[in-house]
Amino acid sequence: MMMLYRLVRLIETHSEALAACLLSRVQDSEATPAYTNVPGEELKGRVYEIYRHLGDWLMTEDEANLEARYLEIGARRALQGVPLSQLIWAIVLTKENLWEYVRKESVLERPVEVFGELEMLQLLDQFFDRAIHYAAIGYERAVAEHGITPAAMTARNN
Repeated sequence: MMMLYRLVRLIETHSEALAACLLSRVQDSEATPAYTNVPGEELKGRVYEIYRHLGDWLMTEDEANLEARYLEIGARRALQGVPLSQLIWAIVLTKENLWEYVRKESVLERPVEVFGELEMLQLLDQFFDRAIHYAAIGYERAVAEHGITPAAMTARNN
């Protein structure tokens, strides 16, 4: 548990740099062109918030907070004309960005630390799987509520 806590503190301490790195990755990715519809500071702020408070969820597994946060993100991206596939890819990039950072920064000296990192990776997987699920629900609700069609989204992005 101590290793998990130490890695979470490391992530939270460097959440600003992680958010800036992710913003670059999303803006540079050929798989997320509609993210030009999302103001950079908004995306960076949202990702910073996720990284900064990641420990809260990993330690307490507050499902209601995770659900509310990602329902809102999904709805917001639908209204901004971001296709669902690109929203999901941005969440995947968020996870990959975090994993690369943890892999680069963690120095494992004892077998117990390996198990701590494995526990954290399992919790992170669970977090991001749920994030994708709730973001998709929020997205679908916004699409249904506002009558957004794929054709309308394509028109917004051209």
